[in-house]
Amino acid sequence: MQQNLISIPGYRVNEYLLVIAPHRELWNRIKEIKEEFAQKYQSTNARWSKPHITLASFTQLEMMEERILNRLRAVAMGYHPFKVELKDFGTFPSHSIFLNVATKEPIRNLVRQIKPWQKLLKLDNDHKPYFPDEPNIPIARKLVPWQYEKGWLEYSHRHFTGRFIADTMILLKRGVGERNYQVVERMALQNLPVETRQGVLFG
Repeated sequence: MQQNLISIPGYRVNEYLLVIAPHRELWNRIKEIKEEFAQKYQSTNARWSKPHITLASFTQLEMMEERILNRLRAVAMGYHPFKVELKDFGTFPSHSIFLNVATKEPIRNLVRQIKPWQKLLKLDNDHKPYFPDEPNIPIARKLVPWQYEKGWLEYSHRHFTGRFIADTMILLKRGVGERNYQVVERMALQNLPVETRQGVLFG
């Protein structure tokens, strides 16, 4: 299905990520940890992936982008900025090591604002949107057993604390098969009343 869509002129398919990202100072601190992990455990994934918390990931036709952006803008307008606390490291056994998000509920609540219209994010039955249940900032993913075991032996004993105000959602995209994501739009969380949001959307 996807290959056919990609080959039809005018029907570009993209992979999308909806994320929140820490401020630059904290971003740099996390990037250093990822670089250190990459060097020590030969993990290219740790090196090139950027520090962020994923709210949703999906694959969709580029022609649907504006409709999706309209919905995301409405969510951002209505949601309040919130504090994100990071504390120490966690793991998805055998393949991933990440920074723990201690303040999960505001992120989960934000994702709940998006889920009711997830059909808009669905390309086909093989490409359904993904909403992570466990908010985190990945350090390294897709690890092979020795990388995971040695890495987790070290990072399970390391400590990390950080905090930032999440005040923007960022939509990223890349063409299928491409490595780097580009920013589509940054959407400020504005905590506006419903009437104001509807005026902006439908006025």
